[in-house]
Amino acid sequence: MNIKHLLCVLISLLLCTATACQPATPTTDEETVTVRYLNFKPEIASVYEQIADEYERETGRRVIVETAANNTYEQTLSAKMATSDAPTIFQINGPRGYANWSRYCAPLSQTKLYQHLSDPSLAMISDGEVYGIPYVVEGYGIIYNNAILDRYFALPERSTDFASMDDITDFNSLKALVEDMQTRKEELGIQGVFACTSLKPGEDWRWQTHLANIPIYYEFEAREADLSGEDVKTIDFRYAENYRNIFDLYLNNSTTDPKLLGTKLVDESMAEFALGQCAMVQNGNWAWNQLRTVDGNTVREEDIKMLPIYTGMENDSEQGLCIGTESFLCINSKASEAEQQAAADFLYWLFSSETGKRFVTDNLNFIAPFDTFSEEERPNDPLAREISRYLERDDIQAIPWQFTLFPGQTFKDDFGTALLQYAQGKTDWEAVTRTVTERWKQESALL
Repeated sequence: MNIKHLLCVLISLLLCTATACQPATPTTDEETVTVRYLNFKPEIASVYEQIADEYERETGRRVIVETAANNTYEQTLSAKMATSDAPTIFQINGPRGYANWSRYCAPLSQTKLYQHLSDPSLAMISDGEVYGIPYVVEGYGIIYNNAILDRYFALPERSTDFASMDDITDFNSLKALVEDMQTRKEELGIQGVFACTSLKPGEDWRWQTHLANIPIYYEFEAREADLSGEDVKTIDFRYAENYRNIFDLYLNNSTTDPKLLGTKLVDESMAEFALGQCAMVQNGNWAWNQLRTVDGNTVREEDIKMLPIYTGMENDSEQGLCIGTESFLCINSKASEAEQQAAADFLYWLFSSETGKRFVTDNLNFIAPFDTFSEEERPNDPLAREISRYLERDDIQAIPWQFTLFPGQTFKDDFGTALLQYAQGKTDWEAVTRTVTERWKQESALL
């Protein structure tokens, strides 16, 4: 080999080595592609804008974040899809959302993000293909103040022999505990076991949506219903008595006379719990920020725990919290191939890079369902820890969120009105059941 040839080889090797040591950079096509993301929640819009800025700084790729105003996402999405600036990434809220937007949902089973979904069954799947990836899981149940429960377990005279909350594993044990605590509320220094049941119109979503999710889930399971088809157009509310079990327990063992619940707000319920006026309240892990900001908060962080919402089902003891999502990320199938790939790259960066994960945990406060997150990288507030604790138990089954299948807001409002009338003694339970089944059928027919 002559000297000239040798020098060429050495220069080539040096260039290859130098290139290999450099971080990957976007191709020319990637640099010119813009990803548009239509955000669902106004309260985190500024965080997504920071994320977009940081992504462009790190990768050179541009993401434009647009945010729909409160309660206008569907209308905004419809308007945007008809323009040349249609979102590359958008969100749907479960099977009904997918039914509305399926023609715009690109297949996602080959994306890197889906490959890291901790539980693939959480995805929005149709005919074996993935069209929506959940990006946050949340959970709800009965939040309780363990310090008050410990005071009860230490009472020298009581009507139960429970030693701790570990003994509360079904509706019968919960009912016995709650009713005995209510008779001893003065000794325990509380006004009632449960916080007030907020039934003011617009404040009743914990009952006409979250609580109702449990009997509806069990009904669809028993019927082996196809959740994406006609099976969900009607219900017979066959587990109405189970719903009534826990609803009556809330009403009859709380801080407030049931006849006064028509003016009560969720904020009041959470304040009663934060101030130690009650021992329990139904809500989800999103309530942590609300609890910790109540003036005069007396509940210690280490005493905030969660319990499943037991209703008297045969398998109560195997039931966990209600854990799921109503938020799925989709990529616009009408976008160019380059735009779709750029969107998939951005989403993977957000939920896998060190920078992205810090934003997800510290700023968005998401419990992200991806194996790219270590336990230390997840939110560390007490309610988020309870969600993680229940998710890690393999002896119980979480109740998935199926309230995304509820017909619409009119159904929920009518359900809430019937519950208030029942609480006030103006109607009976049969009337509530009739309202639920009839309004469900009527509103489903309009979809």
